[in-house]
Amino acid sequence: MDIDIWSMTLRELENFVISHNEKKYRAKQIFGWIHSKFARDFSQMTNLSGDFRAFLEKECSVLPVEIEEKYESLGDEVYKYLLRLQKDTIIESVLMKYSFGNSVCVSTQAGCAMGCAFCRSGEGGLLRNLSAYEILAQVYRIQQDLGERISNIVLMGSGEPLHNFDNAVKFVEIISHEDGLNIGKRHITLSTCGIVPEIYRLADLKPGINLALSLHAPNDEIRKRLMPVAKSYSVDEILLACDYYAKTTGRRVTYEYAMIKGINDSKNHAYELGNRLKGRLCHVNIIPVNEIPEKNFIRPERKVVQEFYSTLCKFKIDVTIRRELGSNVAAACGQLKSEFISKK
Repeated sequence: MDIDIWSMTLRELENFVISHNEKKYRAKQIFGWIHSKFARDFSQMTNLSGDFRAFLEKECSVLPVEIEEKYESLGDEVYKYLLRLQKDTIIESVLMKYSFGNSVCVSTQAGCAMGCAFCRSGEGGLLRNLSAYEILAQVYRIQQDLGERISNIVLMGSGEPLHNFDNAVKFVEIISHEDGLNIGKRHITLSTCGIVPEIYRLADLKPGINLALSLHAPNDEIRKRLMPVAKSYSVDEILLACDYYAKTTGRRVTYEYAMIKGINDSKNHAYELGNRLKGRLCHVNIIPVNEIPEKNFIRPERKVVQEFYSTLCKFKIDVTIRRELGSNVAAACGQLKSEFISKK
């Protein structure tokens, strides 16, 4: 009962069924049941023979991913989902409804090992990596609950996707497959804290997806205060890796910048950041930090945020200020952590 058929790509399924003396086309049938019809057990796969279904039930594990709780953020059409996995692991996902479509922010790990100072996700440390199917099923369950198609996906929930590299890449392959949900790769974004070797590795795969880099500081000194990963990789190393990604894939890189009062929000910081990023194929997403009661970080005044924005524009950098969404249900950037578990 330990074969994870649910996380297999179509090619892996083909090898699997052939190795068990079944016709190759059975793989496409199984793939469609799992990733298009969202089957949750083998008894639903009615076009497979009874003997083959019995074999699958005996040899293959079933990975439960069920909605435990759902919270609605009034006024901005954001919904936080708590999903229960095997062994009572709880993860969080966020649905954001926009005029251009429905976006889901998925978790790639239960917990997080990165320990960023302004983020709640890593407070309990890393529990484990999620399987490809456990990442996929977040989208499937939310789409079923919503009754509308999901059109955009961000791997930006709990966890560092590049620390779960193989499953994150497999997720992209399956979610974009024409026999699955067929979500265009240009509508998928992977967000990373900056694991330099894995950025190069991802670029070489030419995955066709967008890359977002959690930068949050214009220099190493400030970044080390905010993000432990900065002790391993300098800003210069990260920017070179992101340049390689942009050049290799033709996709611009988004730099996420959480503005924190008194730490990284001055005009000098904006000029320093502008000088680093000017001329690069990039976009800067300014995020006035989402305040968390137990963390002593305060968002800057609106005037300060606007001045930072205007300064970056002088460098001819494409820049936006992210609108706060979902904070009243702890679904905003940096706020994801299982409240369900913390109340136990």
